[in-house]
Amino acid sequence: MAVRRTNNKSFLPPIVKGKKGKSNRFSSIPEKPQADLSDLSEQEHFRRTKSLKQVICVEMLQDGFHRSFERFFHVLDLDQERRDTTCPTLADTLPPPLVQQPEKLHTMRKRLMSAEHAERSGSWSVVCEQFLSLALFFSSPKDLWLRLHFLHVCADREQGRSSRAATEAIVHLAEIYLEQGELEAALRYAESGLSQADVGGWLDSSGFPLKNKAQYALCGIFTRLADDPLKSKNYIKATALLLQALNNAADSGNKQIEGEAVYRMGVAYQLAGDHTTAKKYLNTYIKICQELDNASGMGKAYRAMAKSLESEGNTEEMVRCLQMLTDQLTIILPCDRVEACLSLGTNYFNKGDLDQACEYYSRGYEAAENIGYELQMKANMLLGRARARSMMGQFASLILSSQPSRSSLQTLIKWKDRREWPESINEENNTVSPTE
Repeated sequence: MAVRRTNNKSFLPPIVKGKKGKSNRFSSIPEKPQADLSDLSEQEHFRRTKSLKQVICVEMLQDGFHRSFERFFHVLDLDQERRDTTCPTLADTLPPPLVQQPEKLHTMRKRLMSAEHAERSGSWSVVCEQFLSLALFFSSPKDLWLRLHFLHVCADREQGRSSRAATEAIVHLAEIYLEQGELEAALRYAESGLSQADVGGWLDSSGFPLKNKAQYALCGIFTRLADDPLKSKNYIKATALLLQALNNAADSGNKQIEGEAVYRMGVAYQLAGDHTTAKKYLNTYIKICQELDNASGMGKAYRAMAKSLESEGNTEEMVRCLQMLTDQLTIILPCDRVEACLSLGTNYFNKGDLDQACEYYSRGYEAAENIGYELQMKANMLLGRARARSMMGQFASLILSSQPSRSSLQTLIKWKDRREWPESINEENNTVSPTE
């Protein structure tokens, strides 16, 4: 007999249906509570719902800083223009848009409003200080355009142009334009900065004399301006420009910069063929390097001096100068010692003194082992050439002897097997004419 079910309940739980009869699988997940904005003030509601750019602009206008708003919005427009005109392949190299960088937006707001507040009271030096601080805030290389923009705002204004901050901005502009190779603009700002700093006696934001910074910039500018005349062999113009660089370097009191300017003067006169004047400047440079224990400077000074002596035909003095580098001086760089050894080796090779040439080439090769592959290979090649020329002379002396003997033939056979000469043969053929 079949059993009748009295319980009509389903074995499975009921399916809860959503809209259109579809099952709602997420009905048991609690919904994320939404922020209740009903109790917020209108201003707080605006700050929470709008972008930071909108908030800052509206607050500037509400507080009456219309000029700050104009400057702020102008910078944002410039940023967007730069992004729109950048090649698509370089877009990834750009920093994020300014509107997405809260720290920069807040800093601009603070400095611009402070500058406008100072403008209202006619405190022009304070205005320039605010713009300078804003320019120096943008220290990243990717923000260089912002740095330049606010430096110009500070330096090019009529009111406050002779202030300390404006003078520092002018010197910074000279340094930036020098680095970018815009030498005319750099020279204009550097000369203006030097004139103002000399009168005011100011220090920069880090406590360094602005006059000296302007002099460093002028030294670099005149040095760069001399490059083209040197290339075109206009040595009169080149030395005149380098002399201006030297004068600014000497006035700055920085011996390192002065020494480099003196060295460039010496090299310029050397290129012009005036070796007497060149040696005078090079001797001065050597003294400065000795005072500063400048190893790299000592090396290049002695090598330049040797070049002038060689050009004058004073070979003995040239050799003595290079031997100072190889044997006596202790504060030179290893690469300078190697180059001196190779130069001495070449000098003896050209004279036909192959033993001495091989000795200096060998010393240069050994000294170059821990310096670099290129220099070592150069020394190796020169040493191989000198040894080959030495063996050729010894070989020829046996072949071309007026009375070839059995011993001569035996010596040649032994040389073929071992590539070594008996000591007696080496002593007899210790010098060979380079034309052999």
